[in-house]
Amino acid sequence: MEVFTTIAGVREFVRSHRRGGRTIGFVPTMGALHEGHLSLMRRARDECDLVVISIFVNPTQFGPGEDFGRYPRDLEGDCRKAQAVGVDAVFAPSAAEMYPDGFATFVGQEGHTVSCLEGRFRPGHFRGVLTVCLKLFNIVQPDRAYFGQKDYQQALVVRRMVRDLDVAMELVVCPTVREPDGLAMSSRNAYLSQSERAQALSLSRGLRAAQEALRAGERDPRKLEEIVRSQIEGAGPCVIDYVVVADAETLAPVEVVDRRCVAAVAVRIGGTRLIDNCLLER
Repeated sequence: MEVFTTIAGVREFVRSHRRGGRTIGFVPTMGALHEGHLSLMRRARDECDLVVISIFVNPTQFGPGEDFGRYPRDLEGDCRKAQAVGVDAVFAPSAAEMYPDGFATFVGQEGHTVSCLEGRFRPGHFRGVLTVCLKLFNIVQPDRAYFGQKDYQQALVVRRMVRDLDVAMELVVCPTVREPDGLAMSSRNAYLSQSERAQALSLSRGLRAAQEALRAGERDPRKLEEIVRSQIEGAGPCVIDYVVVADAETLAPVEVVDRRCVAAVAVRIGGTRLIDNCLLER
């Protein structure tokens, strides 16, 4: 497995393999790799000839007071994990390599899908996400890029950018990977104390309860939201940023769950902000 820290290095590596007709699978990450990330890499390994990942804690997607400085970083350990699942190359640039002096171009997006939920509570977040994703897509030029469903809104807005800007690649969204007890895998889970981790199970428990209520015939999105909210609030002190049932393609509000919808939550437990979601299908 090769490790590159420069744009020129990884570009030449990819070009040399593409000249041989090999397909490129790409998994962008911020490191602190867990089984959720590794599942994306295995999927890429199954579907592509060459697998490239990025490990870059992107400063432009963190807002003031967020956890950029303490976000977990373990490049050596991450490389071992990536190599074990068959990754061919790791691109691990510095912030200066990605955003050199004088950098002044950012990618924005308009509309409800990007401005609601995370867009509302983390102003500027998706501007940073879209900018770094487009840069990485231009650098690696993959045939397919793999994202996890846990960051559901992110996948929607990146897919919209890919479509709107005619990026010549396929975006593949893979299911959320969970711990055996249901907690969605996240690098930020490492922040949780033992008691906070137990409390965090209320997110997946509430989402499962909403799914069960839907299957039992409940179609009112506000009642489904209240089912999720009651599970979370009943588990202990927390701050709920949002509990929303919305259209799965646009995140627009719905009056009745008569189509494919998503239930999405963002909750602060102690000093840790967690997100989770599930698709609501009858």
